[in-house]
Amino acid sequence: MDKIIGIGNALVDILAPMENDKLLDELDLPKGSMQLIDEDRLLKVREKLAAMKTQRSSGGSAANTAYALANLGSKPGYIGKVGEDEMGEFYENTLEKQGVETRLLKCGLPSGIASTFISPDGERTFATYLGASGTICADDLSRSMFEGYSYLYIEGYLLQDHDLVLRAIQLAKESGMQICLDMASYNVVESERAFFDQLITKYVDIVFANESEARAYTGKEPMEALQEIASKCSIAIVKTGKEGSLVKKGTEFIQVLPHPIKKVVDTTGAGDYYAAGFLYALTSGYSLEKCAQISAIVAEAVIQSVGTNLSKRKWNEIKLNIDEVLQA
Repeated sequence: MDKIIGIGNALVDILAPMENDKLLDELDLPKGSMQLIDEDRLLKVREKLAAMKTQRSSGGSAANTAYALANLGSKPGYIGKVGEDEMGEFYENTLEKQGVETRLLKCGLPSGIASTFISPDGERTFATYLGASGTICADDLSRSMFEGYSYLYIEGYLLQDHDLVLRAIQLAKESGMQICLDMASYNVVESERAFFDQLITKYVDIVFANESEARAYTGKEPMEALQEIASKCSIAIVKTGKEGSLVKKGTEFIQVLPHPIKKVVDTTGAGDYYAAGFLYALTSGYSLEKCAQISAIVAEAVIQSVGTNLSKRKWNEIKLNIDEVLQA
């Protein structure tokens, strides 16, 4: 099985379910978006969180994907940056305990925190203080970090640092790796559209997008957006929420419909887990259709729980469901 290493913002997730969306207006957070905040806004967010029931987990888009890959049976790696503090220690220990090979850099700033507000419909909105995670730069990377891996998975949130992303891709390509890019958030795509296009056209092999991200990139609805993205890379995936997902590779097209779900609890990590399921199946040598079906199983499991750290029992259920797909 080919190995995958992710690179992203190493963030500790503070998860906060809400009874309604009023708090988002109070904090000036557009629902469903990821907003970068400074220390002043972090203090305001913390004041609100202090009165709420919360839970903590390791987070960041690429780290979530690595975590899920490890629980599926892969041996993924992860590159990020944390502070020399309790949060950073918690982050590193959590990932390594699950079987992720961490290649974490450290600095004197506090570890990054993603305050994650979960709406009653399961939609999540992020107020992200990057802290140490935001200081990772091109000069931090070395070729040795990428050795032994066949795929590099980049979270789109990093694309605001062009030099970092281009350096990571250069080192990965020198090591003969394929490049996977998750678009991350529609507002990130809107602000970095030209750079997204440069990367996808020149370097990226596999693109993951949801329908709002695909629309922000192409200006088109899911099916037409899929066609455009697929014309620029090897494999294009557009996730369409309750309608499932669309996958295209060359002339091959797959549409996977979702299974009925009683209640969506929290969509945090849904895209990250979808990518994990797809890459796990792809590196296991399964067909494109099986890849898409397995992706759906993994993504559907995580949205029925708060946060992304699933129990061992839940992972066993996921593996049983995957076995059923492979035997069909």
